[in-house]
Amino acid sequence: MKKMPSLSALSVGRSGDGDGGSGGSDGSGGSRTGRSLLACAAVLAVVFGVAELRPPAAPAAPPAGAVTGAQVERTAAVCPQPMQGLSGTTQLTAFSPGSGGSAGGSAAVRDVAPPAVVAPSAPAPAGAPSAGAPSGSPAPAPAQGQTNDARLSLTKPGTPVSVNAAPGDTANGSSAVATGSYAPGFTVTQTTTVTDPRGLGLSGVTCSPAGTHFWFAGAGTSGDRKDYLSLTNAEAAAAVVDVHLYGDKGPVDTGESGSGIKIDPGTSQAVLLSSLTTNQNPDLAVEVTVRSGRVGAYLHATDGSAGADWIPASVDPAPTVVLPGLPADLSGSRLIVAAPGSEDDADLKIQLSGPNGWFTPAGHETIHVKAGMVNAIALDQINRQQVSALRLSPTDPKQHPTPVIATVRIDRANGSKSDAAWITGAGPVGKRASVADSRGGGAATLLLTSTVDAATVRVTASAGTGGGTPTSKDVQIPAGATVSLPSPEPGGGNSNFGLTVETVSGGPVVAARMLALTTKDVPMFTIQALQDDHSYVQVPQANQDPGLLIH
Repeated sequence: MKKMPSLSALSVGRSGDGDGGSGGSDGSGGSRTGRSLLACAAVLAVVFGVAELRPPAAPAAPPAGAVTGAQVERTAAVCPQPMQGLSGTTQLTAFSPGSGGSAGGSAAVRDVAPPAVVAPSAPAPAGAPSAGAPSGSPAPAPAQGQTNDARLSLTKPGTPVSVNAAPGDTANGSSAVATGSYAPGFTVTQTTTVTDPRGLGLSGVTCSPAGTHFWFAGAGTSGDRKDYLSLTNAEAAAAVVDVHLYGDKGPVDTGESGSGIKIDPGTSQAVLLSSLTTNQNPDLAVEVTVRSGRVGAYLHATDGSAGADWIPASVDPAPTVVLPGLPADLSGSRLIVAAPGSEDDADLKIQLSGPNGWFTPAGHETIHVKAGMVNAIALDQINRQQVSALRLSPTDPKQHPTPVIATVRIDRANGSKSDAAWITGAGPVGKRASVADSRGGGAATLLLTSTVDAATVRVTASAGTGGGTPTSKDVQIPAGATVSLPSPEPGGGNSNFGLTVETVSGGPVVAARMLALTTKDVPMFTIQALQDDHSYVQVPQANQDPGLLIH
């Protein structure tokens, strides 16, 4: 450590200033300024002397400057409005894999609600001591717009908890927060079952963190489509949101109806897309931009009796997009691709991942998307009745790549009855990914794709909401192939459980879980991609530097 100059050196240096040290008016032989400097130097000498005598303990490995991994200590997400109509039921399931974090902590899901309005307190009696605020000032409002009572709370990591959401379409969304040992991998799944004969179906979504920018592809305003954008503000301040639509001719004129939508703190709003435009658009991309604040944004699509589900928000636009989770028994499919925010057209090759690797489907080799526009094509049963993933990539890698977003609508039918689901671009599972709501009896199917190299993953079914013991299974995935397997189930349990996928070697791996429940001969289903839970964050190492005190 750099040594401090001696006190005598400081004194000599100061006496050389002025009149040769003849002293001030007090006749002490030194100016008051000089004595002040001596006093400051003495204090600094004491501080740095302590630092010299008692240096900080040498850091343990890794060395200073290295980056290490640390587990997150807090995870938060926002869930959308139930969107369940008069005949539907929505279930919330929360799960934490429980592998580390600090001791203790908690995890809960609460209904979002406006901050409580607190009446001003009575003025304090004359002469009463102040408590830090003027007499008669109102008590502070809660920090977040939510009720104090949790709709569900986890009792321990590794065991999920399920509960019904608030009934009715007027209910707000939910706010989920986990801390301490519950935070790493904490996830919440919202699943809605609708039994109305005019629109039976299963809708599922994984709750995501609040944000400021979202992209969706696959929306529509034509025919029987009734698509709603669900916006939930779980923050303490109001949010202002702009909604932009894009179609096959570029931006769609929404007038003033899509601009400056105010979402009050602790509230949710459902925006009907057909109310933003008079045009009939079968295939749309939706951009949600938050001017101020943060919101949870979700898009729910309903196509009359043909089916309904949540359209997941896309990953950020990219030149290559992978969409996992195409089931083998689909009756039809439709690919919707948008090239937002770009001045260049996109020429993309279409590939499917089958049991033996990637292949190009005959008759659907490429798709061209004009800059700032949307293009859609019917793929029907292009996966040859095999489970698969779909990949879009530039036809000519040497050309400037154009970022795109993409969604595939999947239909499954039983005679005249059908249901629909939408899958979108997803990132790899990384070190670990989980989904909270899986069910036994063959209802849950896991679809795994290794996009580049052969991979091994470990699939774990947690204990169930009604008990049981976890079970694990290692799965081999050939390079570029998709593997389907019935979800492992916990031993001795017959209830909802969490499903976790960990990359053991190879990859990268993308994954999706299909939940299928046949009700009244309707093949109801929903598909959720498993995303990297980002339980680990990179933390740089730093040395203590007392020199910062004088920099």
